[in-house]
Amino acid sequence: MAEAMMVENGNGNGNGKEDYGECLIGYFEEGSHESHRYYLSRRTTLEMLKDRGYSIPASEIDLSLSQFRAIHGDSPDVDRLRFSATHLSDPSKRILVIFCGQHIVKVTSIRSIAAQIVNRETLTGLILIVQSTITSQALKAVNLFSFKVEIFQITDLLINITKHVLKPKHEILTDKQKKNLLKKYNLEEKQLPRILQTDAIARYYGLEKGQVVKITYSGDITQMHVAYRCVW
Repeated sequence: MAEAMMVENGNGNGNGKEDYGECLIGYFEEGSHESHRYYLSRRTTLEMLKDRGYSIPASEIDLSLSQFRAIHGDSPDVDRLRFSATHLSDPSKRILVIFCGQHIVKVTSIRSIAAQIVNRETLTGLILIVQSTITSQALKAVNLFSFKVEIFQITDLLINITKHVLKPKHEILTDKQKKNLLKKYNLEEKQLPRILQTDAIARYYGLEKGQVVKITYSGDITQMHVAYRCVW
């Protein structure tokens, strides 16, 4: 009863403030909700590209929320949030990440983005992070780019789905590993179980059709076992 009274009436330290505990401090932090969303989505995107094999400095991923706000403020300029990364094992692969504002993404928005891209000939991928809807005409304009364009809603990037404690381990097989797998079990590609290209994990790793994923399940209840999925 005494503990309940302390939670309801305060911590008794005479400062008039309740002791909410560590788990609730986040609800009372200073700073805007907008900057927090940009911070989380940017960090997940950096982690995602690192997992794809791109060169991402650890200092960028480890940037704290307060440090992010010190750089970008409470209302970040989306143009300052964009960044590019080069693949570690294949320097010819370069991807650009662009954050779109809160407005509806129209065909004029895509044209504006296209006009702003420099060194387009060296670009092999583009990630657009949107906060609103994207029109059908804008999607058609996206398909005209000469490189792959991926579109993520900012809400899909507020957490890193691969870090969930219940999420099994995913490994992307090389072409050689895929060939050896099919040979080992005397299978054709179409006989492998499928994972859709629209699946959240497939999108996280940027998988293409025909790629094979090795999934390792482990837990306290079930024994460890391995499964393979081919992207469709």
